Amino acid sequence: MQKADTSFESKWPAVHGTLQKLLYQQNVSKAEWHDLFAAVHNISVWDESGPQKLITALDEVITGYVKDAERRVMQHQEDSALLKAYIVEWKKFFTLCEYLPKPFSQVESTLGVKMHTGPSKKSAKESRYVTKIMLKAWNQNIFMDIKHRLQASAMKLVEQERRGEPIDAGLVIGVRESYVNLSPSSDERLRIYEDNFERSYLDSTETFYRTQANQHLNMRGVQEYMEYADKKLKEEEDRAKRYLETKPGCNSVSKLVARCVDVLVSAFKEAILQECEPMINEGQTERLRLMFSLLDRVPDGVQPMREALERHIRQKGLENMVASAQLILSDSEQYVEKLLDLFEQFSSLVDRAFSNDPRFLTSRDIAYEAIVNDTSVFRLELPTKKAAGGKTLPESRCPEQLANYCDMLLRKTPLSKRLTSDEVEKRLKDVLLVLKYVQNKDVFMKYHKAHLTRRLILDSSADTEKEEAMVDWLREGGMPAEYVNKLARMFQDVKVSGDLNQEFKEQLRNNSQEAMAETVGIKILNMGSWLRPSERIAVTLPRELEDFVPRVEDFYKQKHLGRRLHWNHLMSNGTLTFDSDIGKYDIDVTTFQMAVLYAWNSRRHDRISFESLRLATELPDGELRRTLWSLVAYPKLAHQLLCYSPEVSSARDFNPATVFWLNNGFCLVKNKKVQKRGKLNLIGRLQLQTEKVREEENEEIVHLRVLRVQEAIVTIMKSRKRMHNAELCSELIRLLARQFVPSRKMIKEQIDWMIQNDYLRRDEVDMSVYIYRA
Repeated sequence: MQKADTSFESKWPAVHGTLQKLLYQQNVSKAEWHDLFAAVHNISVWDESGPQKLITALDEVITGYVKDAERRVMQHQEDSALLKAYIVEWKKFFTLCEYLPKPFSQVESTLGVKMHTGPSKKSAKESRYVTKIMLKAWNQNIFMDIKHRLQASAMKLVEQERRGEPIDAGLVIGVRESYVNLSPSSDERLRIYEDNFERSYLDSTETFYRTQANQHLNMRGVQEYMEYADKKLKEEEDRAKRYLETKPGCNSVSKLVARCVDVLVSAFKEAILQECEPMINEGQTERLRLMFSLLDRVPDGVQPMREALERHIRQKGLENMVASAQLILSDSEQYVEKLLDLFEQFSSLVDRAFSNDPRFLTSRDIAYEAIVNDTSVFRLELPTKKAAGGKTLPESRCPEQLANYCDMLLRKTPLSKRLTSDEVEKRLKDVLLVLKYVQNKDVFMKYHKAHLTRRLILDSSADTEKEEAMVDWLREGGMPAEYVNKLARMFQDVKVSGDLNQEFKEQLRNNSQEAMAETVGIKILNMGSWLRPSERIAVTLPRELEDFVPRVEDFYKQKHLGRRLHWNHLMSNGTLTFDSDIGKYDIDVTTFQMAVLYAWNSRRHDRISFESLRLATELPDGELRRTLWSLVAYPKLAHQLLCYSPEVSSARDFNPATVFWLNNGFCLVKNKKVQKRGKLNLIGRLQLQTEKVREEENEEIVHLRVLRVQEAIVTIMKSRKRMHNAELCSELIRLLARQFVPSRKMIKEQIDWMIQNDYLRRDEVDMSVYIYRA
């Protein structure tokens, strides 16, 4: 009796009736809903063939309902009406897919047809066999027959929206949702959607804009077209987010954007790029920003823009420097300010037009480095002895000018006096900014050290703390350690020397030599950090100074046994009092100037020949000529300290018979008024180097560069063992860039030298490949 009551045949009529109500949206009571669960359960448990009969019967019922829905949809001939009817039926059916399978879970369990078992959980819809039956019936009976009409209708609606016409967006979304949900498997449903709706959407979008874009460009021109393209790209991306699938794992939106970029930007890339250079030249930053945003979507699209920017910066920068050459040639402040102004201009352009994109910042740096190291305005040659190879390739004088500007900021000058401490610091850091782009940084360090030496010797530093801070900034900026360490030792020497000077003065006072203690100062410095032996020049000192030298030496021997003092008169200076017929003047002079002037100390009105002065002072010919010229042709004086005859145009024209005499009518003039008292500094930029020393320093720079290249080659090849010539050259330049950029000629010469000396050998098959010899 129980078996008959639970058979499929006895229970199915009630199940069928409830199913029909559910399918056709009729009211189903709670009791009927519960009875449906119970009936399906009993059939599945007690009737051995019940589950299969249920599934078969259910398939027939669902297919019947779907065919009824098909008739309701297909009675509409017009595509728009068909689409609307389809969406209505689809939404009802898809809702059924959510709850209709629930009562049949026991059937699925009994048949063992669950879609998935295991630790990973999928949605209930994916795990129900009934859902699969429903979607399959819909797909085979309705969707497959009208999908192309649905797609076409949906695409027409999208095109109408593109043209500004109002549409029912829900219709397009409904078609997409039906595609996405036509399979219980996520992978399968995505494939159906991509093969149909997505493909149709992408193709129709491309077709629409292929015509529209070309027409707009021809009618409005490139600049307005860019605005159009940018607007449409944004519109289409927003539209795609509404109408295309955006679930994880689906990249429909990015595909659509890529297709739009192809048809709106890539197709017109060349036409757009033709406007780039004029826009850069005219500073049209907003339009450049727009162009950048468009072309950045295209592979390698911004590379031509970068090249145009580099050309602009290089051309405009060099034009600006050449136009200002006469002004900045002799004024390092103007030169550095001009460089900084150009850097600010170009940085502002990159910021406003390209949002400081790293690629364009790199282009700015490449072009700016070319300006800084260009030799068309300033040329610096490092002349060396012919035996050492003659002249090197010309280099930019930028590092020399930067060092001169630093000197103006750190020395007591009108510039440093009118600036606050913070302003000086900012300008020094601006110099370091430019220095980053300098290739021959070793030349900067050479000049900076010379200026620092002069400031420390003459006690002319405006701010000692800034001086020492500058050393730290140079270290932080990556300057070579041996250079920076020498600068740091110079400050240590000055401090130690200051203590020795105080002790020496105290000793003089104890020996009742108060006057000498007040007027004399000594600096005892480490020769290794400050100078080389060739910088010492012999000179006959005035008797007063000659008597002073042994006292200093005796004092030092008492302090440091075994050490020897080497006097460097080139770096010494003093103050003389000069009485003329008009007044009395204190004059700061170098030791060489003092030696020359003392020749008249006991014969004030004599005329002395050049040859006699050479014998009296024992100065080398070049130093004597330079010293005499500073006394007869000092540019800031209306009345010179010495007179001479005959007139010449330069110190080189002095001959042994040229005579010199004191100008007893010497006076200082201020505001066109003669001053009877005053002070004059004839030291100027204290000459700390002889021509011989400069030649030696140039040779040292070149020699040091050679050693650095050799060291770098060994370092690289020791690590790599085997390397192609081009790779080795690139790696060398990268490794040495913080100090200097070696020329191709220098690299080739040093590679050849290392091959000759068995550090490297060439590959027997490929002569461009080098092999390291351990």
